[in-house]
Amino acid sequence: MSFLVEENPAKHRFEILVDDALAGFTAYLPRGEVLVFTHTEVDDRFQNMGVGSALIRGTLDQIRERGGRIVVKCPFMGAFIQRHPDYADLVIPEP
Repeated sequence: MSFLVEENPAKHRFEILVDDALAGFTAYLPRGEVLVFTHTEVDDRFQNMGVGSALIRGTLDQIRERGGRIVVKCPFMGAFIQRHPDYADLVIPEP
């Protein structure tokens, strides 16, 4: 099973493809250089397979690579960052 995380700026979200099928996304609102993450969704067919975690990890890695910062309003992303505090440096308080 192969995972690919890509940003879809037109839809304001990062998407995960599993073997070339859209399996989920994490949505954001752009606020200048900051992305406010509001919701993460994984298709029922891909539940309990690590797809959500792979999506968030891939998203945060891409944001880190480009020097971005985030605000977290999505509970799933917030829980992921709590379990993986090495991503906490990307988070800023809500303005």
